[in-house]
Amino acid sequence: MQYLIQIYANGSVDWDSMPAAEREAITAEYIAINDRPGVIGGAQLQPVETATTVRVEDGRTLTTDGPFAETKEVLAGYYLFEADDIDAAIEVAALLPAARMGQGVEVRPLVER
Repeated sequence: MQYLIQIYANGSVDWDSMPAAEREAITAEYIAINDRPGVIGGAQLQPVETATTVRVEDGRTLTTDGPFAETKEVLAGYYLFEADDIDAAIEVAALLPAARMGQGVEVRPLVER
C-alpha cells in the first residue's frame, strides 16, 4: 500500500532567526528520508502565497491567487511512501523534523485502483 505523508507548517518555527548550521542539519534530515527504503519521492513546496486555486464554474476556469481558505496550517511538503502497513509509514513520519518541532504530519493511505 502507498501512503502520502503530508507535512503541515503552522508558523511556529522561525527559520530566519535559526542559526545556519541548525537549518542545514534539519534540511539534511529531510533529504536523508528520501534514501529510506519504501520512500518513492517527496518535495518541499513553495510558500502558500505562491499557490493558485482553480475551480470550474459553468464551464469557465476560475483562478484565485493563494489558498482559498484561511487556515492555521498549510501544506509545506510531502513524501510518498510504500509499505505493508500504516505503522511503517507512521515510523517514517515520526522521523521528520517537523513532527518534533510542533508541526503537523499527516499519514494517509492512497486509494488503490
